[in-house]
Amino acid sequence: MNFKKSSFIILLAFFALSVQSCANRTASSQNASGENSLLWRISGNGLASPSYLFGTHHLVPISFLDRVPGLNEAFEATEQVVGELDLRDMEMLQMQIMQHAMMPEGVTYESLLSAEDIELLDSKLTSLLGAGIEHLGMFNPAMLMVTITTAIYQRDFPTTASVSLDEHFQQKALARSRPVRALDTVEFQIYALFGVNSIERQAERLMCMVRHPEMEIELLHQLHEIYYAFDINGLYALMIESNESSPCPATDEELNALTRNRPLRNIDRLSAIINEKPSFIAVGALHLPGEYGLIAGLRRAGFTVEPVN
Repeated sequence: MNFKKSSFIILLAFFALSVQSCANRTASSQNASGENSLLWRISGNGLASPSYLFGTHHLVPISFLDRVPGLNEAFEATEQVVGELDLRDMEMLQMQIMQHAMMPEGVTYESLLSAEDIELLDSKLTSLLGAGIEHLGMFNPAMLMVTITTAIYQRDFPTTASVSLDEHFQQKALARSRPVRALDTVEFQIYALFGVNSIERQAERLMCMVRHPEMEIELLHQLHEIYYAFDINGLYALMIESNESSPCPATDEELNALTRNRPLRNIDRLSAIINEKPSFIAVGALHLPGEYGLIAGLRRAGFTVEPVN
């Protein structure tokens, strides 16, 4: 598989988030005031200095950052960087994740899918990657979904960054001898990708993606366009609408496993981090909006969170 190393790891988180972000289905859970930005200032609640929250797109080029007003000033005003994962040892991260991306012992695609489905899956993989089930069948269905999504994005957006925005900010922090902190663990990311669903459910979702390729292509293009418009509320609305209209929607159980416990845990951790020192928090943009997003969660915790425009 011809993955760019950093993009591969980051897309795992991006893919999991694109699946999990649809759980909060009421329009009222969006930012009620219509506030919209990728960059947010966090102050109040006893903070000596503000922190900043920036919503990344894990695969856009670094040059995108030149478009964001106030971004450099916000970064330089802080003393540490917080990301979804600590990305300093990419090879170790990749190895840990790949260990869980394999088919369980004794399980094959022949035991999960019909001959017709295997033929369709093989054709899709071969057309996108130049390799079919014979070469990729050791990977579980969730990993093949990531593989297909990656291939589509890199095909349609060839300027995909070799270094993600997330890794870029962490590298800048380390160059300034600033700490890098993580909100999530690799273990949680592995759970989000491979642990929530049974292998049978993974196969069901994979084949739905393969049967409806236009769905994934349209979603990736819309995500890209809306992100470039700095529209996090639009991203949130798209995720809600795409799940509701999808021929293969995620179940409430799948969504709730990821969208409720995780943000609540992250808010507690993030509150403690920003009380230690002013922080630049760079996480996927879909973490920001919605009832269970970081903006609403920080406000519930007593902080003032304002868009930087």
